[in-house]
Amino acid sequence: MQLVVLGLNHRTAPVEVRECFSFSEEKIKVAYKRLPEYDDIRECVILSTCNRTEMYAVVEEADDALPVMQEFLDHMAPGVLAETSYDYLFYFQEEECIRHLFRVSASLDSLVLGEGQILSQVKTAYAMARTAGTTSTVLNTLFNRAIAVGKKIRTTTRIAYSAVSVSYAAVELAKKVLGDLSSTNVLVLGAGEMSELTARHLVASGVKTVFVSNRNFDRAAALADKFRGVAVPFEDFMKSAIDADIIITSTGAPHYIIHAWDVAHLMPKRQGRPIFFIDIAVPRDVEPEVGAIAGATLYNIDDLEAVVESNMRGREQEAVEAEKLIDEEMAGIIERFRYLSYQPTLVRLTDKAERIRQREIKRAMAKLPDITADERRIFENMSKMIVRKLLRDPIVRLNEAAGTDKEYHYQDALRKMFKLDIALEMTREREDHVGEEQDSETKTSHRYAR
Repeated sequence: MQLVVLGLNHRTAPVEVRECFSFSEEKIKVAYKRLPEYDDIRECVILSTCNRTEMYAVVEEADDALPVMQEFLDHMAPGVLAETSYDYLFYFQEEECIRHLFRVSASLDSLVLGEGQILSQVKTAYAMARTAGTTSTVLNTLFNRAIAVGKKIRTTTRIAYSAVSVSYAAVELAKKVLGDLSSTNVLVLGAGEMSELTARHLVASGVKTVFVSNRNFDRAAALADKFRGVAVPFEDFMKSAIDADIIITSTGAPHYIIHAWDVAHLMPKRQGRPIFFIDIAVPRDVEPEVGAIAGATLYNIDDLEAVVESNMRGREQEAVEAEKLIDEEMAGIIERFRYLSYQPTLVRLTDKAERIRQREIKRAMAKLPDITADERRIFENMSKMIVRKLLRDPIVRLNEAAGTDKEYHYQDALRKMFKLDIALEMTREREDHVGEEQDSETKTSHRYAR
């Protein structure tokens, strides 16, 4: 079994490619149901956010699994990779895969270093996979540790000290463009978490009025009330755009909600006043051609990188400390996975020894009908200690060999010496069962003969 991750993110793919792989929870759930069709993929967790889509998996052979996983993504977004390029994808194996997830959970791989949303997104992705039954020992171990690492880094470093996020970067961009925001009106499209964060930063920056519009008017009204703003029916948001200086969009729409045609008809009504669109949605909300219209300026999520860089300098040293913590955690989980690699052999060995012990104790007790409870406990404890001491040296040797070239040879030797092959074990079990039945029948026939 090998750990791998296949995916793309803001470092490897532009927004127009990423938005094609921005999968809803429902789409991921449907994909999980198809997972049994892919024999090479034993466990799977899909993480899909506005800036990344990553598929973590446990596979038989990493090299053989790559085309299989690419095919899986192709089924989720038919034809996209063929039309764009497979070069947008990254593929990490084993320790590189583990380190990548740790860095993602710790927000070291985020567009905005130290942002807080990714850790909850990792938790949600893992919970969905567990509910779907697509995780087992390896990914359960990996994701639980990754979530713990993310929490530890956020609490022991100052990487998340300031309120930096994509939404914060959007507001910083607005300040850069307009300067003082105290006399500006802002229209926020969308009433989700990103929209709320954006509105919170805008109010903190002193904007004059916040208009909020959403397909669900009640949600728009609830968000507007939090910031003493004005809720706008979604079908009328272009009317409010006449008075807005900035329009920030963050909806979950699968298509453009603001088209160049709409903005072209809007500009004459603004009597020459410029308007700024900041599109932080993936898929994008604003048609790219809007940026070519006179008086209209458009920024999308990729344009936020420059703003993000200027806000990240104070966190760079904290990121160095976070990387050191990840190095420490890597050593621990690698040791854990080394144990998992030979655990099945140890389980078979100890299970077989325990079955033999219990069988022999049972036979002995049958010959000692008058034994007391205390005497029985003495026999039980003695037999357990004999088994423990006999197995101690083989287990120690296997522990020492874990992760080295000798591990396979030790495992193979143990399987052969103790006959731990599954098929052989089943045969032995049947033989033992038949033997016990024959012993019982013999005793019964002797009793009746007497």
